[in-house]
Amino acid sequence: MGLLGIAACFGIWWFVTRGEAEERILSPSSGISSPSETFATFHSLWFDRALTRNLLTSLRRVASGFGLATAVGVPLGILCGCFTRVDAFFLPVTVFGRNIPVAALIPLTFSLFGIGELQKTMFIFIACVAFIVSDTARSIREVRESYVDSAYTLGAGRWQAIMKVLVPLALPGVFNSLRLLFSLAFGYIMLAEVVKFGGESGGLGDIINTSQRRGPREHVVLVLLIIPVVALAIDKALLWIQRELFPYRYGGVGVLHSLVRALMHGWEDLKGLVWRRPLPASIAGELAGPPQARRDGQTGGPRT
Repeated sequence: MGLLGIAACFGIWWFVTRGEAEERILSPSSGISSPSETFATFHSLWFDRALTRNLLTSLRRVASGFGLATAVGVPLGILCGCFTRVDAFFLPVTVFGRNIPVAALIPLTFSLFGIGELQKTMFIFIACVAFIVSDTARSIREVRESYVDSAYTLGAGRWQAIMKVLVPLALPGVFNSLRLLFSLAFGYIMLAEVVKFGGESGGLGDIINTSQRRGPREHVVLVLLIIPVVALAIDKALLWIQRELFPYRYGGVGVLHSLVRALMHGWEDLKGLVWRRPLPASIAGELAGPPQARRDGQTGGPRT
């Protein structure tokens, strides 16, 4: 059914742009050419506009900004989900961050961070971090209290319950939220690249801006078609990782889950070997004390 929907959209596109220019429902002056005319310009988009390089530039910006937002937002979300006072402290900030218009952040980030790469990274960071904090805290709260109570019954402390119970059980929900938010961030970076000052900034948004002003207009449509295709491919890759990391929740084979468990067990075994390895004789002798003191300790006191 999804393919039928896509075919219907292309059919409507063909219908309103069929025939000669003066016979079309949408004239070429509207900026929408026929499908055949649009795809005929793909060669110039690929080579003249450096499509691959600009695509990688956009992905790098999204990865840097979203990675920073994840590194900050996930730990804060865990704290907000575990501690009521921390949640109350950050609640006004997260509510503000989730409801502020994203377009309003562009002039703010230009003023604070200039027009370089830092501005685009911080734009993605500010646009996403509040959502990550909120979704992570919600995933923590959705863990059943019975698991935490069982951990306390077995003698676990507060931080042990957080790190050994709450965080592992909340990770599937956290990863799912990050996967969905990454697609949102990929759309945000287009906005940051289209609005610019000075020379070319690179990225898919820059191609849209340049093609809108200088032409050909078909490049705008092609980029708008490429963006969802790339976003869908990234989402499918992240979905595969999600299913393989958490097969008990999402029904994957569990390849990555088994690999992570093997690495964790190997790390625990390595730590055990390091801490249980016998000390060198010189260090062991110093820790035990001089021979006379050891004999005195064994016999109950010095001989008279």
